[in-house]
Amino acid sequence: MKPMQFADAQSAIGFVTPAFYNIERTIYQRKYPSFDYASLIPVITEGSEWARGTLFRSSDAAGTAEFLSGKGFDMPYADVTRDQFLKGFELAGIGYEWSLEEINVAAAEGRNLTDEKASASRRIAEQMLWTVAMSGTTEKNWTGLINDANVTSTVAPADGTSSATAWASKTPDQVLRDFNALITNQYLGTSETAIADTVLLPWAVLNSMATTRLGSNVSDTILRFLRENNAYTAETGQQLTIRSLRALNTAGASSSGRAVAYRRDPEVLRFHLPMPHKFLAPWQKSSMSYEVAGIMRTGGTEIRLPKEVRYLDGVS
Repeated sequence: MKPMQFADAQSAIGFVTPAFYNIERTIYQRKYPSFDYASLIPVITEGSEWARGTLFRSSDAAGTAEFLSGKGFDMPYADVTRDQFLKGFELAGIGYEWSLEEINVAAAEGRNLTDEKASASRRIAEQMLWTVAMSGTTEKNWTGLINDANVTSTVAPADGTSSATAWASKTPDQVLRDFNALITNQYLGTSETAIADTVLLPWAVLNSMATTRLGSNVSDTILRFLRENNAYTAETGQQLTIRSLRALNTAGASSSGRAVAYRRDPEVLRFHLPMPHKFLAPWQKSSMSYEVAGIMRTGGTEIRLPKEVRYLDGVS
């Protein structure tokens, strides 16, 4: 049987299009845990894909109650302050292409076009979104979860070996103190109105805590003890989320390791993704090639309540 041959890109459309639809069904089933920003930051996809951005308002009460005379005319009044904030969205993209040669070779071999290029495009898109979510982008002057200038940042006490701040140089009791102080300072910084439910650490720090015994108890490590004995659990009775984040390895002052504590709630922070990465229909780019454009729109990470986030530098 004579294999199919296509003289130009236009004649190959019937072969390319079914492959494109098959790829769509395949690649959206794949997960990339290493770029899983959604489990750390609430992702907001609501609204129009093509909106210019999002607008939100905040209000606060103002005024002070005072003692009065029964015949006084100096009644204090309460008032409300209102602020308005805008966050713009930007278009980004990553796609792929097929050449006439690739199409004809696949047809001659009796096989469908593979999804490798589409899968690679999807993975690169997720990698970009993860980077924007965590660190922001200088091109758009955005910051991310780990480097927002509005978040209070402190340095761990320098009372480890040789006056070091790194937790690896400290005793288990000192590590427990620093860890709980991170959560407690965030709680006190909000006048005890909100407490962090998530703590992110550099991987080496988390690994050390998971493998370092607490005293002579063979089965009890620093991490295991902390999961049951921390300021958040003591206050709420709920389990504290403790995870590693590779972006924190050098995020602190002087490229030191940074720990982040925050309340994981859309009220506190959110990652704007009105248009998740998606592929457009294939089109004839030239007489010998096809292009499949992949586009997405994002506004990056927005920390709306910076007092509910806290940084601790020098932990590694």
